[in-house]
Order: sequence, then C-alpha cells, then structure tokens
Amino acid sequence: MEPSKHRDVNPAPAPGSTAKALGLPMVTSLVVGNMVGSGVFLLPASLAPFGGASLAAWLLTSAGAILLGLVFARLARRLPAAGGPYAYTDQAFGELPGFLVGWGYWISCWSAVAAIAVAMTGYLGDLVPALIASPGSAAATAISAIVLLTAVNVAGVRRAGWVQLLTTILKVLPLIAVAVFGLPRLVPEHFVPFNPTEGSAFGAVQACLALTLWAFLGLEAGTVPAGDVRDPARTIPRATVLGVVIAATLYVASTVAVMGMVPREVLAASSAPFAEAARTLWGSGAGKVVAAGAFISCFGALNGWILVASQVPMAIARRGLFPPLFARLSGRGTPAMGLVVSSALGAILVAANFTKGLVPMFTAMILLSTLASLIPYAFCTMAETLLSIRDKRANPRIAIRGAVALSAVAFVYAMVATAGAGQETVYWGFLTLLAGIPFYVLVKWRLPDSE
Repeated sequence: MEPSKHRDVNPAPAPGSTAKALGLPMVTSLVVGNMVGSGVFLLPASLAPFGGASLAAWLLTSAGAILLGLVFARLARRLPAAGGPYAYTDQAFGELPGFLVGWGYWISCWSAVAAIAVAMTGYLGDLVPALIASPGSAAATAISAIVLLTAVNVAGVRRAGWVQLLTTILKVLPLIAVAVFGLPRLVPEHFVPFNPTEGSAFGAVQACLALTLWAFLGLEAGTVPAGDVRDPARTIPRATVLGVVIAATLYVASTVAVMGMVPREVLAASSAPFAEAARTLWGSGAGKVVAAGAFISCFGALNGWILVASQVPMAIARRGLFPPLFARLSGRGTPAMGLVVSSALGAILVAANFTKGLVPMFTAMILLSTLASLIPYAFCTMAETLLSIRDKRANPRIAIRGAVALSAVAFVYAMVATAGAGQETVYWGFLTLLAGIPFYVLVKWRLPDSE
C-alpha cells in the first residue's frame, strides 16, 4: 500500500470545533488578502529602472499566477483536504516528498509573517515615527503585531476570517482609487524606451518576473484551511481563481497608473511610490492616507499568513510526520500549537535580523519566502498531472489532455520564475529544504505511530 493512502490526510474535526466557518467571501478575501500585502506598495519603485519591460513582466506573472491558481483549483476540487500544497504532494508522490514540500512551504509561511510584519512597521513608522526611531523599537513593533494577530487567530478561525474580510476591503480601496483616477492621467512617454537597461529585453523581463512574483505569493492560501471551509470542493476553487483574477487586475491597473504618472527617475528613488502618485493626484496630504492604506494592507496580509502558517504543521502532524501536539485543536477549534510556534519562529527571525534595518531585513525575508513557495508550486503542478494519469488509468473514458497541458505550462512558469529569483536565492532555498530531511528522520524515529 502506498504511504500516501494509509492515513486520512484530513480527519474529521474535533467535537466543538468551529469547522466550516469560512464561506466564499472569507476564503476569497484570504486569497486576495494574502497576496495584496506589502509588495504591491513598493514594487513600482523597484520596477521603474526596467521601464516598459516591467509591464510585460506583470502580464506574464499575472498569467502564470492564474495558471497556478487553476492548478490549485483543480487540486482543491479533487482533494479538499487541509494542508494545501503539502496534502497534494503527499497524495501524488508519497510521504517523504510531501513532507519536504510541507516543510518548505511552512518555512515560506513564517518567513512571510516576519517580512510582512517588518514592512507593516515601516508604513506605520511613517505615521508614528517614534515606533521606528531605533532598530530595537522597530523590531519590537513588528513582533508586537505578530503577537496581537496570533492571539486573534487563537481566539477562533471565524474571528480571524472577519478580520481578513474587513482588512481586505479596506486595503484594496487605495489601489482602486489610484487606478481609476490615475490611468486617465497616464503619460505614455514614461514607458519609453521599452528596455532602458543595458542588458537584453528578455533579461529585463526575467528580472522583473522575480520581483513581481512576490506580490502573488499566497495564491494557494484558500486551499490550506480546507477543514474550516464550507463545501470546500466548490468554495476553494472558486475563491482561488476569483482571488487571483482580482489581485492581478488590481496589480496591473494600479502599477501602470503609478508608473504612468510619476517620472521614472523620481519613481526609482522613491521609498513610497503610491504616496508619490497620491500627491500627484490629490496633493501633499494624500501621502499620509496612502501610508495608512499600506499599513492596513500589511496588517490584513499578516493576519492571513499567520492563519495559513498554522494550518501546514497541523496537516503534517495529522499525517504522523510532526509532533502530535500540532494536530490538536483548542477548545475554540484552532490549531493553537501551530499558531504559537509558527508565529514564534517569525518573531525570532525578526529579532535575529533587526540590526540590519528595515529594508535589508525585508529583502532577505522575501527572498527566502519566495523560493520556499516556488518549490511547492512546481511540485503541485506535477501532482495534478500524476493524479490525472491515475484517474485515466482507473477510468479510460476520462479526458485529461487539458489538465496535463495546464499543469505543464504552469510547471514551466514555475521553473522560469525560480531561475529569475537568482542563484543566491536558489542556493539558500535548496539548503533550507535539505535541512528538513534530518527532522523527518528524527520524527520517524521518535514517534511510534509514524511507522
């Protein structure tokens, strides 16, 4: 018997749990909220040196994200189990590959928690400068935000879902406003020449792929807390595709508006590109409003990633590959151990890097989180292919060509995006993944029910 079939990857919730607390609006807001975080508010400045090539990268990344979203939608319909990428890889390839993907994805999640907390602190510091007056106070603010939202999630999944829905609505309003009012004032000359860099156009677009991808991390977020979703086989696929399309539309429209209003030289030197655009549209006072919107955006994304980060070790523990404490639900139906440990690791990451300053600390964390997500993405595309082949063998009348083609194109995109992340990022990401193997061996050795 294959190892992926000898245990239920999604056992019934404990009595009294708050399972099935999340409907389509909340799951969609989780997808959108986890993607629309800190990245989009900083990316116009990072993309400015690449000129019009960045627009091509946005379109390619949006298309790739939609393809990946469709793959996850198919997987969620096929296997509506908690754990997301871990559960799918485990089902397709078996125990060890599933564990490694789960391990890498978990690292990605709590690294994202740390990165978004740091970015949120930077935006909050624009409103209350005393909070970032020193590296120590900035780190303390970021860690306090992690602790606060961890407590919200421990209090109950539905409460966290309402926080996510509210902050998602609030965070997209500045992006919509900039896009609606900024696009009519777009200056086409700001996108000329297409490639202002000294390298090739392909190289410029590929470099932008690595940058824009961070903004789409979290597209699979709706698949992770499947045990708490009403009618997951229908709700999760719809929420995933809808969330990716909403985020992609917001990203492209708002970024084009910002780059079309603000000259490339000014934008490249700006630490708050959306604030620059807001000042162009509505005057100097608008910068503070945008800073507040960016803070809300990060706050909502932080809440969502804390929720997702706790679900991954819970799913792995239910499979017998993490300590059993991670599989237990609290009296409120939440994976309290996973919440506390994941958030603690994110807080430790902040504390260990606070002397670097906010921007270098943020950059290091998003690089780690990006690559740690790309590996699970690539595995999941091939998991869908393998599961489709198994279905075909069981029932020859099933048509799988469309599913296989979709998965193949999504896999190619994941590989290209991985290459665009850079050699150093791939190097550290691979070492981090390998570090999970001794932990797997230790758990198999120590847990009597893991054999």
